[in-house]
Amino acid sequence: MSQHHHFTWPRLPDVRHQAACHFCDTLHELDLIEEGTAAHCKECGFALYRNRHSSLQRAAAFGITALSLFALMLIFPFITMDAQGNVSEVSVPGAVASLWREGGELIALAVALFVIVLPFTLLASLLYLCLPLLFGRCLPGSRPVMRIFQAFQFWVMVEVFFLGTIVSLLKLVKLADVELGIGFWSVAGLMICLAGAISGIDRTELWDRIEIAEYPGREAS
Repeated sequence: MSQHHHFTWPRLPDVRHQAACHFCDTLHELDLIEEGTAAHCKECGFALYRNRHSSLQRAAAFGITALSLFALMLIFPFITMDAQGNVSEVSVPGAVASLWREGGELIALAVALFVIVLPFTLLASLLYLCLPLLFGRCLPGSRPVMRIFQAFQFWVMVEVFFLGTIVSLLKLVKLADVELGIGFWSVAGLMICLAGAISGIDRTELWDRIEIAEYPGREAS
């Protein structure tokens, strides 16, 4: 009995697809691979690309969830402190504004950039690409948006902010009663969903899907 293989990754038949190994720089032809498997370098064994199960659906689902958590992070307090009756709430935008007022302009700009601006840009670009691709379409400017997504995915530092906050909380609990707010748990969830959204689909696959969406009906058999 023959086994049915699923090759759900479409591509144009008349375009040569190649990739260089990021470890040893060996150039390879990019063959279609079975869903759920990975292609490895023939020289060093480094993973070149993967065909993940339900890749678009996973990336879009994680991206939408991450965007929702991102909104909650901006709206709700991160922590609430009670120091001898003096209650104060700290949110992520409030922390940026406070740093700016107290003379830490560079730190405020860094937090705003790496925790607010870049994560939002990354999620917006991912959803701009993946949601139309679920229906076999791509929106105008998908190629520049894809380049933005590739450039920014290594500069999002929500996890660094989160770990730094935990270290600060260990000191604050000695001085005041600290209550973790919705914003705190939203950042924790945002870290997980960002990782899931970025790893949900391989960049090579995403490029091929954009190409085939630009020329529908020409995918390789």
